Amino acid sequence: MKATEILMEEHEVILRVVTAMEKAAAAAPDGRVRPAFFLDAADFIKGFADGCHHAKEEKVLFKEMADAGFPVEGGPIGMMLMEHEQGRQYTRQMRAAAEKWQAGDASAIPEVQESALGYARLLRAHINKENTILFVMADRFLPQEKQSAVADGFEHVEHAETGQGVHEKYLALAEKLEQESSKY
Repeated sequence: MKATEILMEEHEVILRVVTAMEKAAAAAPDGRVRPAFFLDAADFIKGFADGCHHAKEEKVLFKEMADAGFPVEGGPIGMMLMEHEQGRQYTRQMRAAAEKWQAGDASAIPEVQESALGYARLLRAHINKENTILFVMADRFLPQEKQSAVADGFEHVEHAETGQGVHEKYLALAEKLEQESSKY
């Protein structure tokens, strides 16, 4: 499997959680959603979307692309890096607001909604750009031996850096969030 296909499969998992967050955000004001749903979603984003997936992109794929001559500043890689940071900001805001809500401050619900939906909009557009532009460029211009090295680098990030079983833990959390949101 090509390295970009691995990332696109992970995009599908991330989009499942994004959809769950959208449903939960829409239902949050009527009391059916537990504040901890958004804390769990923030854990998924930090651990899987950012800690595993974005780490693969930033530490491995983008580095190989830059080494192959793709500009980082002002190009598609720079845009993706900027959007990764925007996603981290939305996640921090969502977590902070959900913690306030969980502590009994229902006035934090609109901020939870705004942050969750902002993250969702960002990630839907971001994933589309990566899948249809950046990854196509990587597949076209990185030689096969470099693509194999990228896939090997992904294995290192997934197992050596994030730890054995962490990927599976977050896949299970994605499933839990998706199931919970189906009730809203």
